[in-house]
Amino acid sequence: MKVILLQDVKTLGKKGEIVNVNDGYARNFILPKKLGMEATNANLNDLKLQKANADKVAAENLANAKAFKDEIEGKTIRVTIKAGEGGKVFGSVTGKEIAQAAKEQFGYELDKKKIVAKEPIKTYGVHEVPLKLHPQVTATLKVEVAEA
Repeated sequence: MKVILLQDVKTLGKKGEIVNVNDGYARNFILPKKLGMEATNANLNDLKLQKANADKVAAENLANAKAFKDEIEGKTIRVTIKAGEGGKVFGSVTGKEIAQAAKEQFGYELDKKKIVAKEPIKTYGVHEVPLKLHPQVTATLKVEVAEA
């Protein structure tokens, strides 16, 4: 019997795959636990439509990420940090402070987890920080660190 998997099944395959299983296994395990559904023509057509819709949404997300990259790369985000005697910096600038400054200055909602600074910024000046917008799109964010 051919079955369309609705969830990942460890020994069979991933969600959305069409697999061939024994009739008893399908009737007694896969179908009652709603891990899959029978591969009828109507169900196969629904699966094609769902995949087409998912591809369309993925393409839109990629286009939005590229547009946001073009918009944000020309701007510099300014962050202030306190310093002691001799210009020694107290603390550091992390992704959280960068995301908060971007929201205050430009109104951008950046996820602090997508700011991929290799290490916290501990010096003054302009630093380039990678921002992972999409698995295929990475923007370079300019962060100016100044004394408070």
